[in-house]
Amino acid sequence: MVRRGEVVLDFDVIDNWNNELDKMNDGKEGASYRYPESFVQLLGYMRAYFHLPYRQTEGVVKAHSSKKVPSIPDYSTINRRVNKLDIKINERVGNNIVIALDSTGIKVTNRGEWLSHKWNVRKGYLKIHVAVDIKKKKILSLQVTSEEVHDGNRLKKLVHNASENNDVKRVIADGAYDSKENFRYLFDNGIEAAIKVRKNSSSTSMSCCCYPRKVAILEQLKDFKKWKNSISYGYRWIAETVFSSMKRMFGEYVSARKYPNMVNEMILKASLYNMFR
Repeated sequence: MVRRGEVVLDFDVIDNWNNELDKMNDGKEGASYRYPESFVQLLGYMRAYFHLPYRQTEGVVKAHSSKKVPSIPDYSTINRRVNKLDIKINERVGNNIVIALDSTGIKVTNRGEWLSHKWNVRKGYLKIHVAVDIKKKKILSLQVTSEEVHDGNRLKKLVHNASENNDVKRVIADGAYDSKENFRYLFDNGIEAAIKVRKNSSSTSMSCCCYPRKVAILEQLKDFKKWKNSISYGYRWIAETVFSSMKRMFGEYVSARKYPNMVNEMILKASLYNMFR
């Protein structure tokens, strides 16, 4: 946590300014790019970490003009370019990794709390779904949805993205991810499903036609504590630790107002969190 405060704005990206722009503008139709992608990404990280509005972000760049930044973008350009950044959450961790799945809510605004309370206006939440490596506590996959989307519907996408650069051997998740489709998907991909089944689950019901889920039900009904210890179910709380760290670092809200920009902001914050890890 102390290291998170040791932040130095490194404008060495300007050393490759012209070469990067030449590559970006090669074959481009229309107006040429004026600012390299690495420079825009630096501004995006800086804005996310310090909770800066776009105008103040422009002011920080002007304050560092002594670094001989070739061109200073205005706040509207920063806004447009930052929201078009294509950042991938595809960390390479290794083989035989165990991931924990969970979700949390993020407020869509940090303004107007009194008006919301007085007039009973509900502004809603974003829902952040993540797959986290339980050892290195890095986010390997992230999905941003509206609050109505059920957790279980995101399992396939989260596991697929995490498996692109890693060999996943086990998925730990709570009862929200309990479904025949999820058990079958993990079984077909050779991944162990450490998913807590619902309390009213029965291995003899007609609805329990999925063999991997039936095995999980029998094991948990027989001795739940033994099952929990055998698959290290307690490590599921690593995902909660990641959520807590991100909210302390970046706040419990997004500053963007358009939904695509909200999604982009959360991906940017998750990428920066992984850098700190």
